[in-house]
This record gives sequence, C-alpha cells and structure tokens, in this order.
Amino acid sequence: MALHRVNTDDYQQQLDQKVARLRDAYAPYTTLEPEVFPSPPSHYRLRAEFKMWQEGGRVDYAMYKQGEYKKPFVIQEFTVGSERINALMPPLLEAINASETLRKRLFCTEFLTTLSGDALITLIYHKPLDAVWEAEARALQKKLGVPILGRSRKQKVVLERDYVIEKLDIHGRTYQYKQVEGSFTQPNGEICRAMIGWAKSCCKDQAADLLELYCGNGNFTIPLAENFRQVLATEISKVSVNAAQENIAANGVENLAIVRLSSEEFTQAIDKVRPFRRLKDIDLDSYEFSTVLVDPPRAGLDADTCAMIARFPRILYISCNPETQLENLAELTKTHRIARFAIFDQFPYTDHTESGVLLVKR
Repeated sequence: MALHRVNTDDYQQQLDQKVARLRDAYAPYTTLEPEVFPSPPSHYRLRAEFKMWQEGGRVDYAMYKQGEYKKPFVIQEFTVGSERINALMPPLLEAINASETLRKRLFCTEFLTTLSGDALITLIYHKPLDAVWEAEARALQKKLGVPILGRSRKQKVVLERDYVIEKLDIHGRTYQYKQVEGSFTQPNGEICRAMIGWAKSCCKDQAADLLELYCGNGNFTIPLAENFRQVLATEISKVSVNAAQENIAANGVENLAIVRLSSEEFTQAIDKVRPFRRLKDIDLDSYEFSTVLVDPPRAGLDADTCAMIARFPRILYISCNPETQLENLAELTKTHRIARFAIFDQFPYTDHTESGVLLVKR
C-alpha cells in the first residue's frame, strides 16, 4: 500500500482485528466488552509533516520508510490528511517551486489544521531566513489566506501567528482551544472529540474534585471541569501550560488551576516530600480528590506515580500505548476494578491505537 493512500474498504476489517487483539490482551483484567470508537476511514489526520525532496531544481513532498532515508516516496495526494491539508498542498507546492527563495534549502513542511477549518503552515530550512525570504513568504501567505511560519537553526519567523484555534462540539457545548505549533495536539480530531465525550460520560455526577496529570493545553481538563467542584491539573511543558491558561479564560472556566509540575514532582508534593514554589498559591489540603485522570506519554506511568494514583477512589486512564497501560494495570487492578473499557482508533491502518479504562476502588 502507498504511504499516502489508503484502501478504505479494508478499514472495518483492520479495526475488528485490533479490537480482537486488545480484547485478548486485556482479558486478564476485565471481561467487559470494549466500547469501540472508530475513526473516519479517510481525511482524519489534522497534522502532517513532509520531507521536501530536492532534485533537478524542483522540490516535492516526500515520505520515507523507516530506515530507508535515501529512498523517497514522492507524495501526490495524502488521503489520510484532512481535506484542508489536501486543498493546501498543491497551491503551496506550486508557489514554492515558482520561487527560488522559497524553494532553496527547504527540507521540511508541516501542516497543522483543525476540524473547525483553521490552518497553519510551517516551512523549515537549512539556511538563515532573511528579509527577502520574509517578503516572499508574506506574499505567499496572502495568496493562500493561511498563516506561514518559517524556521531554521535557532530562528523562528512568525509572520502572523504560530497557532491555530480549534472548536470542538461535545455533548451540546462548543469548546475552544489554542493549539500552538510544535506542541502536542491530538492528530485525529474526531477521535479526540470521542475521547473527551467518553471521559465526560465517565465523570457524571461527581461532587468532589478532579486531579489531572499530563493535561497538555487543557484538552480534557476544560470540558471535565464542569463535572467537578474543583480541578487541579499539572503539565511540564511551559508552552502547553501557557496555552492551557488562555484556553481556560476563553472557555470561561473558573474552578480550574494548572501548575507546571511533572507527575513525579506532584507525587513528591502531595506526599509532602518537599515543597514547590510553583505551588505557593495552591492549598493541596483543600482538595477532596475523588477522581484522577492520567493520559501519560508512551512510556506509561512511573512506579511512584502509579502508587500515588492507586489511593484515589476513581482512576480514569487514557493511553496511547496499551502495552505500557497493561503493565500499569498489573499494579492498579490490585486495588481497583475496571468499570469501563474503551478503544479509540486514533491511528487507522497502523498497529497503534489508544485505550481508556475507568478504574474504581474495590
């Protein structure tokens, strides 16, 4: 199969195989039938990165198979990418090839789009970006009607803005998110919306407080805040924390505080191992946490964090790597039972998927 084109006729069969595999993998911990959230079969990916193949005075979008970086696959269409990405690819490439300034030493192009139709293009170079480049990039930006951002070594040229605005409709309400270029965002917008909706349904009628680790730009935090009395969320990335603060204000959320701490640091703080200046305005003892939400990196939860969240009555654990989630469940199911189990097909036509479990204290 081409790297850029998918056979949508195979989608359901591939999803069924994933579900069967994960059902078997989770069988030691639950007999629940998973709630399955399928992806759109095409045009589901909201962000994309292409290497730019330079040959004979022309540049083309390209991809490489892992380990074969001298054998490019020139991309003419990209059916897994959003319709917005596919609409922007041809006129952008035409304009770049018409300008030696824009083409020369360009080695990567990134697209960031949203379900609500916003877009941002980043052009990355092996050369300094001067005033001539900026003038031509501004003309291109005006022609496409999309913000352009330029990057090179130790240089970032923002012509208009370095973010997009996403708007997600979930359970009858619209949430707005600032998504900054280079920071983490969910690649599959419809699955992102499904995950948030599922998480909200797991947190109905919660009168106490929520703790969230790895909150990013507030993707889950903001919609879930209305289900709790108070919410405390942590995130280590300064860019994501700043975006989250803007998203909190944009959505009018008043019961949510975010602090820049890693999960390991928060574990030390809640155990009173050592104080943190970043928590000087937060009274941890004032919270009555009934639920903890974790959506960790692929490595999963470290042992100390796993032990810390095991004290909570309810654990909502969303994972981009079922293998490490299963390793954590070997410990967490000693104190908790799985009350809900979900599979989110974030990455169709690959072996990767996302899973969610709601664990309740035994």
